[in-house]
Amino acid sequence: MTGIGLAAGVAPGIPAFGRPINIEDALTPVDVKLKKRMADVALNAAKSKGASYADVRIGRYLSQVLTTREARVDNIGNSESYGLGVRVIAAGSWGFAATDNMDDASIAKAAEMAVAIAKGNSKLMTEPVHLAPQKGYGEVSWKTPIEVNAFEVPIADKVALLLEVNAVAMNAGAKFVNSNLFLVNEQKYFASTDGSYIDQDIHRLWPNFTVTKVDAAGGKFETRNALSAPMGLGYEYLNPKENQKIKGGPVTLYKYNYDMLEDVKEAVTHVDEKLKAKPVVPGKYDLILDPSHLFLTIHESVGHPTELDRVLGYEANYAGTSFLTLDKWQSKKFNFGSKAVNIIADKTQSGSLGAVGYDDEGVKCGAWDIIKDGVLVNYQTIRDQAHILGLKESQGCCYADSWNSIQFQRMPNVSLAAGKEALTAAEMVKNVEKGIYMFGRNSYSIDQQRYNFQFSAQLAYEVKEGKIVGLLKDAAYQANTQEFWNSCVQSCDKNDYRLGGTFSDGKGQPGQVSAVSHGSSTSRFNRVNVINTGRRLT
Repeated sequence: MTGIGLAAGVAPGIPAFGRPINIEDALTPVDVKLKKRMADVALNAAKSKGASYADVRIGRYLSQVLTTREARVDNIGNSESYGLGVRVIAAGSWGFAATDNMDDASIAKAAEMAVAIAKGNSKLMTEPVHLAPQKGYGEVSWKTPIEVNAFEVPIADKVALLLEVNAVAMNAGAKFVNSNLFLVNEQKYFASTDGSYIDQDIHRLWPNFTVTKVDAAGGKFETRNALSAPMGLGYEYLNPKENQKIKGGPVTLYKYNYDMLEDVKEAVTHVDEKLKAKPVVPGKYDLILDPSHLFLTIHESVGHPTELDRVLGYEANYAGTSFLTLDKWQSKKFNFGSKAVNIIADKTQSGSLGAVGYDDEGVKCGAWDIIKDGVLVNYQTIRDQAHILGLKESQGCCYADSWNSIQFQRMPNVSLAAGKEALTAAEMVKNVEKGIYMFGRNSYSIDQQRYNFQFSAQLAYEVKEGKIVGLLKDAAYQANTQEFWNSCVQSCDKNDYRLGGTFSDGKGQPGQVSAVSHGSSTSRFNRVNVINTGRRLT
């Protein structure tokens, strides 16, 4: 399995889990009554040692990975990580401990250790933890609304799909091709002294491939990755019968499900075009950014800088702090972007990677505005941050990537709202005199305050006088966050709206990863600086 990515922000890998497990065992859930009994052991032990608050997370994390290259299978693996974490407040401070020994004595010992750690931490505290009030929900449950559990689909069927993807690419002239399928199932149980017992069953999957073609005469090569998005869906995501094509661009894109075979077939054609593409001439261009590309720019320049812990300087690992300091929010008029920019946080968005019913503090999830008509109006908070903004409750942004990781503030799905006026991508292109139309995530960099950045794309098409005239190479755009979002002039309507995202958003020390989606419609940004990243212009 691919290890945790090292880059700040979005890493291409997925987190590694624990011990190997056979698929039959993976499909056998832990009894909810047993989880409740174990949770009560921990809660009672914590309270008996002086905790004023305690919560317990029992986590069973399952993963399956299938990797292939050309005509061979490289790896098939199923793994499981299962254990319990206890977080408490005692003497006004946080404490945390965890165990994978699930007997009563070990669970009680972990709870007692968490209290002891909290009391030790309290000696260094300058003020006690301020925890936003949270009602208890009793015994409730939530599940990703999947149609087909991807773990139940026979391995042979999944391998057959990946090898067919490779065969299509090789038959079309690819030199190399690899394809992968990553599946994750988080079975999470949360209980707290507030009176919640929350059972959640969360599913995600990510189909991916990379196609490479070589120009034998010149010795050059080009690649194109899949334009798929990882999703919070079941195996129905790979059912092409449900597809609704997005029309009007040079790439076949889909509104709902993903046709992996169609994508890899087009990828070989695109790699051919990339080998023949002319270098971009640096200058100012109007950019048309497809959601398969724009999601990453949203993630880095909007998602991370509106994390309140970065704003306050509590978090500086994995790419620093934030330029969106509290004074900008307090002014109620900070111009983040144009009036066309409306950014919404949403932990309930259907099909998204971040969709859950409740966060890892037992807060029921919802949606709220971060940027409204171009103005910064809010951040992302958890229970011990809410009072800083004068909020009466948490926004439900707490998450831990494992039972043995302490939960902390993580990014919800952060998305650019679709335009309100009817507009297709084809209509948008017709109004562009000099522009570049970009698809897919590629290389990027951003500074430690999430302000100055550079992004490139898998595919960059030149647009002249309202027409797409061919691929460009070595094109990347440079801007700072504020000028970039102020250059946003329009977005296509809701019929074009799609999700992108990542399995592995890195943050914290020790590092944790989380899965998060970012939605948008195709959007236009006027007069953005484009550079040539190649060695020469000819």
